[in-house]
Amino acid sequence: MNLPKKLTNKLNIREENNSLRKLSPQNNLVDFSSNDYLGFAKSEVIFDETHQLLITKNSKQNGATGSRLLSGNHFLYDEVELFLSEFHQAETATIFNSGYDANIGLFSCVPQRNDVILYDEFCHASIRDGIQLSNAKSFKFLHNNLADLEKRVLAMKADAITYEFEIYVVTESVFSMDGDSPDLISIAEICKKYNIYLIVDEAHAVGVFGVQGSGLVQKLQIQDAVFARIITFGKALGCHGAAILGSNDLQSYLVNFGRSFIYTTGLSPHSLATIQIAYHALRKNSTKTESPYKKLNRNIQFFKSEITQLQLPLFYLDATSKISYGFIESNSAIHSCIIPGNTRVKKIAEKLRKMGFETKAILSPTVPKQQERLRFCLHSYNSKKEIREVLYLLSIFVKKEL
Repeated sequence: MNLPKKLTNKLNIREENNSLRKLSPQNNLVDFSSNDYLGFAKSEVIFDETHQLLITKNSKQNGATGSRLLSGNHFLYDEVELFLSEFHQAETATIFNSGYDANIGLFSCVPQRNDVILYDEFCHASIRDGIQLSNAKSFKFLHNNLADLEKRVLAMKADAITYEFEIYVVTESVFSMDGDSPDLISIAEICKKYNIYLIVDEAHAVGVFGVQGSGLVQKLQIQDAVFARIITFGKALGCHGAAILGSNDLQSYLVNFGRSFIYTTGLSPHSLATIQIAYHALRKNSTKTESPYKKLNRNIQFFKSEITQLQLPLFYLDATSKISYGFIESNSAIHSCIIPGNTRVKKIAEKLRKMGFETKAILSPTVPKQQERLRFCLHSYNSKKEIREVLYLLSIFVKKEL
């Protein structure tokens, strides 16, 4: 049966804009594209220890058998959620099947009708989708702009007293497309000042920042000022699933009203065991000199030093608002080089691929037009030689294309 005409037209537009997405097989190129920051997804030690944990606990079950509210709340859920709450210094942790499910569940049910959500304009699609499912009103504030955030809070706060609605501020500790971070301490102070609720997505910070990789919120010691934290296990932890950290009351509310929690089959015992073993590996090895955590952070610093050494520019908008190319300032595992134009950035990514390096071209409409970019994800297992070579090649290819 043919695809409906409207859908065909939308695909044709993507094709014309050189932005049509396609699935590609895994390859053996040097990895500068995956979210496996610590190499845990490929760890045979974690694989073997996960299997042994299930054998030791006599858990020989392939699936959860149902939703957690029916038959799927197997014993590993309690163990892992307790561990996560202690590790992340929260009252409770509520596990969801993915980061997308966690954000959909949280934002669709917690903010109520007439409440207001103020979210950073660069927040992830899963946050935006959850907000769209909410009955609350929502407004963007300029990316990492505290003045714009406070101005919007003040505009809403006067009405909030009269009409009795709550205000939620939403941001990420590391933004997935830019790799940068907001001033979380100042945002927390604004939220405390005006008695509003702060929600922080820590997907790309856990395993990269903080003591034992606990995340940026704990590194800054503001966990008690955050209403809800979203952590995911598909990045640095190398497995699958997510959790919402918060109060006991928040957990009770999510269990009763979070539709993406209620109406889905739970994670298998194997998935929960992998999360637990991955966290043990993170905690056990984080202080060792040759730990993946330490290697990753050394690679981040080396990558930044090579950008300077090769005189690759930092991204900026010039006086005429003409887009210039260059790297967005970042201290995380994500480093994005703005290369305007879908065709241009895809061409450079393909050249790097032919030289043995896998990087991802991020195209519009995923990012704004003229802010297309090559996104480099750094890992504990990338060598200095690989980092130096990929940046050197980038500097040559960019000069030929711009």
